[in-house]
Amino acid sequence: MRITLTRPDDWHLHLRDGAMLRAVLPHSARQFARAIVMPNLRPPVTTVAAAADYRARILAALPDGARFEPLMTLYLTDDTSAGEIRRAAGSGFVKAVKLYPAGATTNSAAGVTDLAQCGAALAEMEKTGMPLLVHGEVTDPAVDLFDRERVFIETVLRPLLERHPGLRVVFEHITTQEAAEFVASAGDDVGATITAHHLLYNRNAIFAGGVRPHYYCLPVLKRERHRAALLRAATSGNPRFFLGTDSAPHARRAKEAACGCAGCFTALSALESYAEAFEQAGALDRLEAFASFNGADFYRLPRNEGSVTLEKETWTLPESVPCADGGELAPLRAGEPVPWKFLG
Repeated sequence: MRITLTRPDDWHLHLRDGAMLRAVLPHSARQFARAIVMPNLRPPVTTVAAAADYRARILAALPDGARFEPLMTLYLTDDTSAGEIRRAAGSGFVKAVKLYPAGATTNSAAGVTDLAQCGAALAEMEKTGMPLLVHGEVTDPAVDLFDRERVFIETVLRPLLERHPGLRVVFEHITTQEAAEFVASAGDDVGATITAHHLLYNRNAIFAGGVRPHYYCLPVLKRERHRAALLRAATSGNPRFFLGTDSAPHARRAKEAACGCAGCFTALSALESYAEAFEQAGALDRLEAFASFNGADFYRLPRNEGSVTLEKETWTLPESVPCADGGELAPLRAGEPVPWKFLG
């Protein structure tokens, strides 16, 4: 069996920089026409000038003949100005601004400490239609790790939308039933990305046969009822849910460490994993809209031309791929069979 899709986009992707960028970029460029590129570098991408420089490095790292457009984002801080938002909106290549609550995830130390300090920037985003991409977790250590997304909705996201009702928001990599229900009941200006690993796995995967660090990501995998709710949302046909892999590479030595990094490197089998999840739900006929149409429509960008094909054929993921400085990257499900194969 084969399925053909309009060429899809990845609406949430980590490419890193330098040698790591050169190692991981070809895998995403092989499957996707465009990607929203996360700005949490060191130092973070906080200005249009920095985004332009990062974009140039991405384009320079593309394999010969690759057709891939990086869609850039700015990293919101307490000091982001309305003027910087206006420059971003006028740039043509910055497509969104990313909210990382300070300390929420990888390279988020420079993130927002209090959204009340960002009022001018958020108001300008309302005016220009620039989307705010939110990492939806509170960072209060008193809140249980598995409750941080639910608490974020009630204490941060609802009040934010009440203060800025015209703000366009993408709730990134949602992981809970509460988040799926919130987005489904919100207006047309609220969308959400969903990862393949949150569609395929619940939190048991982190502990199957021992601690499995390559399944550790933030927001963390949740209970089975949440995975099932995400799968229902992704396959529902609701146009405000769309593909975002959140592929987040870390060298194996950084994952398999005493304090391992959060992130799942899924770019090697991204579309195949989504096809697996949609097939399990009996909804392969809805994969194209989720992967190829909904995100482009939400971002008010043209849908892609061209197509890609996947075949129902089992293959085995490599144990690792080379990365920076002689190290290696272990993909999620390294050495395991995948039931769908990307043909191009």
